[in-house]
Amino acid sequence: MTAAVITIFILVYIGMILGRIPFLRVDRTGIALLGAVAMLLTNELSVNNAWKSVDASTIFLLFALMVISANFAQSGLYSLITRHLIAAPLSPSFLLLIVIFVIAFLSAVLANDIVCLATTPVLLIACVERKLNPVPYLIALACAANIGSAATLIGNPQNILLGEVLQLSFTHYLLIAILPVIVSLFITWGVIVLLTPNFKLDERSTPIKPLVNEDVPLVLPRAIATCIILTIIVILFLITDFPKPIVALAGAALLLFSRKQHTASILSRVDWQLLLLFIGLFIVNDALAETRTLPKLVTSLSNYQIDIHNEPTLYILTAVLSNLVSNVPAILLILNVIHDPQYGPILALSSTLAGNFIIVGSIANIIVVTQSERLGLTIDWITHARVGIPVTVITLATTGLWLYILTFF
Repeated sequence: MTAAVITIFILVYIGMILGRIPFLRVDRTGIALLGAVAMLLTNELSVNNAWKSVDASTIFLLFALMVISANFAQSGLYSLITRHLIAAPLSPSFLLLIVIFVIAFLSAVLANDIVCLATTPVLLIACVERKLNPVPYLIALACAANIGSAATLIGNPQNILLGEVLQLSFTHYLLIAILPVIVSLFITWGVIVLLTPNFKLDERSTPIKPLVNEDVPLVLPRAIATCIILTIIVILFLITDFPKPIVALAGAALLLFSRKQHTASILSRVDWQLLLLFIGLFIVNDALAETRTLPKLVTSLSNYQIDIHNEPTLYILTAVLSNLVSNVPAILLILNVIHDPQYGPILALSSTLAGNFIIVGSIANIIVVTQSERLGLTIDWITHARVGIPVTVITLATTGLWLYILTFF
């Protein structure tokens, strides 16, 4: 049955590369779930062992942060922040810089996919009303959400996974990541400004259909309560050793107490697709781990002087894999053979920064593009790549240099 397990694993990861099953409307989440079911059918993995293979702490922490971020969206805080940003009497280029840093901060402490989901329509509409071309601002939004989320162990799904599986210190990781993240944000701003000679909206070259105001009205008590609870959670992450999933779940549970906000409206903003993708891939990767195939492959590669435990090699490999199969599947795959916490910052920074390379490199990119299309603005892969490729290459290079200075390499 080992051959069957390896075959299923390869087919699942080919599906991760393609993003879907050809001729069928089955996406990455569907592929991961089909792969998990296929692994169970091989009898190499029992139902109980399959359930045990799912890292519950990762799933619980990710879910809790999604609930907290959903409360921000429902309270109207994202809309308020975005509206005030665009209304500020700033030059287009300086406004771009402020947007980048605000989105990055939000993405560092909240689920970056929900940040993008909530702010994209408001940012697009506000840009059009101010007669600004929304394309550079929306691409900046996606890049900043990816880069900003790299600053902490709760900013994105792959960092949450690494933090829980490798038991990384929240504070220690923050101190390592914060400087290269800030530098990367300035790099993103510089690249977009250089490639955007005119920020003014040209309605002939950027056709946008009539827009409907998608602002969420501010619910001040809920916004204040969410801010207070999030602040307490982050402080506890920084100064205590309390299990992060329990702290986050407690905060999320408190936010479900409401006389006006129905629980279903909050949970409808949770990315269940992503949670199921994690569960499916946990099972698929655990089934492969039972065969001991990957350690044997690593040993074989070392015979050809390819050592994935070499830090620069791992850094580059992670970036490449993240663009081939997306960052979450890439990290789940690498964690089959990498177990030392010292590699955590390398994996987190490389996989996250690599997400800006092409549209399908991260969930944040896909959300921004699809939300824009829903409102009548198309951002094609060439337009994104003109910014994404140089931003990714330069930020990976500067971050690699920083890690070298810190003797990770």
